[in-house]
Amino acid sequence: MAGLLAAPVSSSFPQTTKAQLEVSETFFTLSAALNSCGYDAGLEESLLLRKAVRAEVEAAAKSSPAAAQARDTICHFWKDHQQETGRGDVASYTSLALELGPPPLFAPTLPEADLPPDAAYVLGVTPLLQRFYQAAAVGALWAKHRREYESLRLQFHDPVSDVITETDRYLRLPFSNYPGQRFVVYLEPLLSPLRADARNYGSNYFVVVSPGQDGQLRLPEIRHTYLHYVLEPLALGHGISLKRLEPILLDIRNAPLNRAYKDDISLMVNESLIRAIEARTSIPKSSESLRAAYVERSVQEGLVLTHYFYEALADFEKGSTGMKDSYGDLLHNIDLEHERKRARQVVFAAEAAPEVISASKAFSAPTILDTAEQKLAMGDTAAAQKLASEVLQHNSGGDEPGRAAFILARIATLSGKMEEARADFQQAVDSVHDPRVLAWSHIYLGRIFDIQLNREAALAEYRAALAAGDSHPDTKGAAERGLEAPYQPQRPR
Repeated sequence: MAGLLAAPVSSSFPQTTKAQLEVSETFFTLSAALNSCGYDAGLEESLLLRKAVRAEVEAAAKSSPAAAQARDTICHFWKDHQQETGRGDVASYTSLALELGPPPLFAPTLPEADLPPDAAYVLGVTPLLQRFYQAAAVGALWAKHRREYESLRLQFHDPVSDVITETDRYLRLPFSNYPGQRFVVYLEPLLSPLRADARNYGSNYFVVVSPGQDGQLRLPEIRHTYLHYVLEPLALGHGISLKRLEPILLDIRNAPLNRAYKDDISLMVNESLIRAIEARTSIPKSSESLRAAYVERSVQEGLVLTHYFYEALADFEKGSTGMKDSYGDLLHNIDLEHERKRARQVVFAAEAAPEVISASKAFSAPTILDTAEQKLAMGDTAAAQKLASEVLQHNSGGDEPGRAAFILARIATLSGKMEEARADFQQAVDSVHDPRVLAWSHIYLGRIFDIQLNREAALAEYRAALAAGDSHPDTKGAAERGLEAPYQPQRPR
């Protein structure tokens, strides 16, 4: 379970909804810093408050060399850690902000090993954020705009509450929360109103949204995340019924879905159910063609049970039993062979819609590369090489190709194939975002350049390793030793 979040400016609203609607000085600080570095996504659609804060931070930087230096340091970090999206994505910083405490320390509330991977990737921004907060007097800016933030929180309380209430009413769910769970919506007007970031960390669910100039909030994404919040605990009590459905995963291997949905039957089932609920609640009953198109698109993305659930919900709507008691029957009534036959006839789309919600790494199933790492650690280089090569061949995106190249590079070094190792380490550097893999790829490259007597190139690699954002002592020590003296391989005794 995630630790405490960045402290809100005041307590939640009276408990008239399961959702907490919050604002946060931590989010404000990080968002203000990124805006000053050129984060412009959705700027023209944002509230004027966003441009006002940007101007105030710029004024602080112009009047104070310390503020300018603190701002520039964060900007260099941001540019060096850009994900390969081409749009200045700040999703990693959103993940991190959810796990940072309040200013001025912004201390992580979880051990680094327990942070989600994207948050860990940018963890190195934390000390830079501390300096920026002090040098640019961000605390004073927050105090100046706090009333506006509170006003927004009041303004959007009822719309968010209505979405939750309407969903509960449709599903006939009790008012009480699930024990140990939280559903929190953060408002941050310095972020783009064109997208929402949703996260699931353990049993906690978060949505970070920004209101736009049109006075609208991304309520569909809030509803979608809330449906995960209420449905995923139900899956925990129906493991046997879900296990029965696992063969259908074989029929969606070529679907454009994220791999997690193709490996975990509970994720695929619940996402299919959520899409069916959205079709029946978000699209008017009079627009049956639009509903059918929404269902068909979901099926083509690989959520092949959406059609079944859409039809089954028609009977659910006529009854009086709530989803908590109906969930098991919905699973039990699935004709697996019929649904598999229907799934095999689907022509899958070229790509799936972007995911609304991301899960923490604590709940990710072991991957092929995890197994490859284990094989390599046990000395079974042949098995490790086979698994890593398979991942590279299929190139499923994300960090996997880079991790695979990193494994293959280490295998090559064990065989004395330095040029092959250098090419693989360079591929890892060019494609991976995990700070530890990135740092050690640079360290290994530095050692190879030292062996080849190219000291200048080696020093550049060791410096890049220190800047990669991995704070483990062994990483820092190896990079610093490389800077102090050329690497000397150990000679066999």
